[in-house]
Amino acid sequence: MPTSHSDEQPNALPTLDDVARLAGVSTATVSRCLNAPKLVSEATRERVLAVVNELGYAPNFSAQALAAKRTNTIGAIIPTMENSIFARGLQAFQEELANHGLTLLVASSAYQRDLEFEQVKTLLARGADALLLIGFDRPEETMAFIRKRQVPAIISWAYRAESEVSSVGFDSREAIKPLAAEVLRLGHRKIAIIAAPQAENDRSRDRVGGVFDTHIEAGLSTDHIRVVETPYSVANGREAALKLLQGDTPPTVIMCGNDVLAVGVVQAAQALGLCIPEDVSVTGFDDIEIAEIVEPKLTTVHVPHRQMGAQSARQIAAVLKDMAPPQNIKLETEVVMRGSLGRPKS
Repeated sequence: MPTSHSDEQPNALPTLDDVARLAGVSTATVSRCLNAPKLVSEATRERVLAVVNELGYAPNFSAQALAAKRTNTIGAIIPTMENSIFARGLQAFQEELANHGLTLLVASSAYQRDLEFEQVKTLLARGADALLLIGFDRPEETMAFIRKRQVPAIISWAYRAESEVSSVGFDSREAIKPLAAEVLRLGHRKIAIIAAPQAENDRSRDRVGGVFDTHIEAGLSTDHIRVVETPYSVANGREAALKLLQGDTPPTVIMCGNDVLAVGVVQAAQALGLCIPEDVSVTGFDDIEIAEIVEPKLTTVHVPHRQMGAQSARQIAAVLKDMAPPQNIKLETEVVMRGSLGRPKS
């Protein structure tokens, strides 16, 4: 029986030559078994893969990347991993990348621009072939660095028809307007908004702006709209809502920048013994799983997360494979009416 590589050099990593020698085939056959298994007979494939498993062999990724001048790795920087806002879209993004032989590396910026820039530099230093970024709000320095490195980037969770960088997403300002119009139609005039800090978050800013736009378009004053900013979390939504609902003129509806904040509002209302929507209505944005779990279920804006992730991956693959020009793809959202929105008390 041949002596295994690991027996000869217990601290050395197994090589392609080791696998070929022990399996009694050429290195080219081993490569075909790993990269194009349909081109190899079943018996040979099983023999080679048995040796691969025995030795714990893995292809030398660095060497392959150096030869191809590509790592087949895509970097994605999302604002947070603390809740499921981005989970569906990122899962679909990864699944579609895999269909094109691409691997995903993920970082979280915690909504901090400086940290995002450092993560961009780190991912590119590690050889990322392309980047997925969330939203358009970031310093020009970041985009200038990406352009200088000549690495494709795609913006998701946002859309601009005139963007010079590919974008696959939706228009938050337009998406919230049908919901705001329904709030007005039901008779609400004491309106509060709980939103993420707007200064460095275009999605938050646009959602607040869409509510104001709807009032203006309806010929109504916006003076009565109260806006509270707080980072996305259930606890922060609850705390902000408690202050609003215990104030001198509590709102009849609280519109939230996402479903996570809205769940916090539901908790606050219930803690104060208020009924939803009889005493106060609540709306969210995103339509993540929690919107259907909370009671009453949230009226919200459905975002096509999986479609957005898959389409973003296909766009990146097309750019890398065919040098396809940037595209801006607008996806549709829709209002989902559930039990948390009703008419205000007369």
